[in-house]
Amino acid sequence: MFSFILSSFSSINFMNKQILCFGEVLWDAFGEVKKAGGAPMNVARHMVQQGNDVLFASSVGIDPSGVELTVFLKENGLYSALLQRDENLPTCEVTVQLDEANTATYIIPKPVSWDDIKFTDELDAASKTVGAVVFGSLACRDEATLNTLLTILDEGDALKIFDVNLRPPHFTMSTIETLAARANVIKMNEEEAELLIHGGSGDLREMITEFQKKFHTRIICVTRGDKGAIIWNDYEFYEHPGFKVEVADTVGAGDSFLATFITGLLNDTPMDQILQKACAVGAYVASQRGANPVYKVDEVLAQFS
Repeated sequence: MFSFILSSFSSINFMNKQILCFGEVLWDAFGEVKKAGGAPMNVARHMVQQGNDVLFASSVGIDPSGVELTVFLKENGLYSALLQRDENLPTCEVTVQLDEANTATYIIPKPVSWDDIKFTDELDAASKTVGAVVFGSLACRDEATLNTLLTILDEGDALKIFDVNLRPPHFTMSTIETLAARANVIKMNEEEAELLIHGGSGDLREMITEFQKKFHTRIICVTRGDKGAIIWNDYEFYEHPGFKVEVADTVGAGDSFLATFITGLLNDTPMDQILQKACAVGAYVASQRGANPVYKVDEVLAQFS
């Protein structure tokens, strides 16, 4: 397992394929319609759909929205003792706005329940046994959850996968750099890469190389919307031009890409095949309404062959 990156990750517990997804869970409000969301939860749900063993850690309020989210997580195989209930902070409800190209922007309230995810005995045990931890930047906008995540990352020897997922103004560069320095694998989109690397100057490959030199990341993936994605792995670049679809909305497309990418890593799939599958699933999800349409990866690949 992981043979193509084994030499880079010699200290990681490769025998355990269980994944811990950590961070926000929320309601995305599209006008009067609400859908369960949050990047870490979306990644977890796509990974479950693709047959992975997933734990999900987050926090909801004790309000009706939190009760509804708890029911949703139970129905989708993501409920465990790692879901905390905050008696003081509300469950997060995000307003989603779509532009003429159906690209989403988000209005995110603060503070909410996942701003205060605590380091519990259950999280302590999980952090020491899982094979990989997936995390993003949004839930780390306040110190409480950030410190919990840093403790998790420092506890075990899991593969650390950072989904940058910037949501202005809910991040600082110092936090992004702190998380990047701990990550083995980093996934970001092209706009995020331009912001984080040299302020947007230079060729993308040069920017990725510069980023790798600074943070010593083992794998760097940059998604490029309808132009596919590019990956740096073990001093080699892999590119895919993407698949053209009629976009319904972009919510969850990057999350499905990442879930497919991680699934490929877990199953020791060759990197070029991982990239093709991830681009296909991301394109399919962008062609559907909402972040979590039901699909089978083989059928999606056949659709784009």
